[in-house]
Amino acid sequence: MRHRYAGRKFGRKTANRLALRKALINSLFRHERIRTTIQKAKEYRPKAEKLITLGKRDSVANRRRAFAILRDDEVVRKLFDEIGPRYKDRPGGYTRILKYSKRRVGDDAQMALFELLPEDRRPEPEPETAEAGKKK
Repeated sequence: MRHRYAGRKFGRKTANRLALRKALINSLFRHERIRTTIQKAKEYRPKAEKLITLGKRDSVANRRRAFAILRDDEVVRKLFDEIGPRYKDRPGGYTRILKYSKRRVGDDAQMALFELLPEDRRPEPEPETAEAGKKK
């Protein structure tokens, strides 16, 4: 039984799994949209969102914490200069996972689109009119 064993192993050793996490999150932040398996997207979504939360408050300590995980100056710079400020007023939920209907050809794995949400563009509420309540 796997009680209290959190996380997926993906059939990899620890070092390969950590490299996979780093590469996947770096690609997500660099391209803002990647195609991967649904299991990888679900596993690494919380880790990516925690890094975005770090990016919302720019400080030397937060940059060092992000760099310890990402190990890429360019991606850390983008995280703190573009991605973090984009979600400044958003309390969470910076990413989304969209399932593909087709599966990967080689091993029939279920694929997903893992992407950062666009800027918070909530539509302005329309002014209520007398005609809005009437049925046509």
